[in-house]
Amino acid sequence: MKVIVTEANGQERVGAAYGLMAWREQYPEIVERLHTVLADAGYRGDKFRLCVWLLMQAGVEIRENLKKEFEVVAKRWVVERTFAWFNLYHRLSKDYELLPEVSESGIYAVMIHLMLRSLAPS
Repeated sequence: MKVIVTEANGQERVGAAYGLMAWREQYPEIVERLHTVLADAGYRGDKFRLCVWLLMQAGVEIRENLKKEFEVVAKRWVVERTFAWFNLYHRLSKDYELLPEVSESGIYAVMIHLMLRSLAPS
């Protein structure tokens, strides 16, 4: 629904806050019904929880894998599967682009292609 590409040396939480602000502007009717934001361990912290609450009046639920061996964490596999699909496309398998807008456009194009393939009859 929304893609934001930021520089690699930026703070993940700041990028997520920017993404939530953009998402709130674009989809206010969905934000009104939102109760919980799922995040991984990189988004721990009271400042991020406060930011999410102020922007969306929603809580943050941290999903992390505490075991050493592989374990499927509920709902997290959806994101990991999507990243795996991105790696099937040459332009998204490596970061070749100079402008983040080009990377964002590539992600939108790949997701449109994936959605159209899933809608097409077999």
